[in-house]
Amino acid sequence: MIFLTTDPIDFSSAYEYLRTDEAGAIDFFFGIVRNNTNAKAVGHLEYEAYDAMAINEMQKIVDEATRRWNVLRCVVVHRKGELRIGETAVLIGVATPHRADAFEACLYIIDTIKQ
Repeated sequence: MIFLTTDPIDFSSAYEYLRTDEAGAIDFFFGIVRNNTNAKAVGHLEYEAYDAMAINEMQKIVDEATRRWNVLRCVVVHRKGELRIGETAVLIGVATPHRADAFEACLYIIDTIKQ
């Protein structure tokens, strides 16, 4: 499940989507808007995207993670628009049979999205 939204990210829906009897691990990453970057003050962030292209690229990343780490289910939600300090900008959740795969897949997905 991959989507972009202007609404606050709903963690509970993501968690419920990831739950499956085959999963022994669910790992989450929350990217939060902080008040500085490179030691410079930040008041807010503005995210823009061409939805179809962004979703297509994120799907490629999730597909590769699934191939490498036996991902059973994955959710990637990225906010668009103006986000204030403390708001969640991105949520990544991964369900796998074992914890190591969940951690590795989640790290791969966020690191690759941020490139």
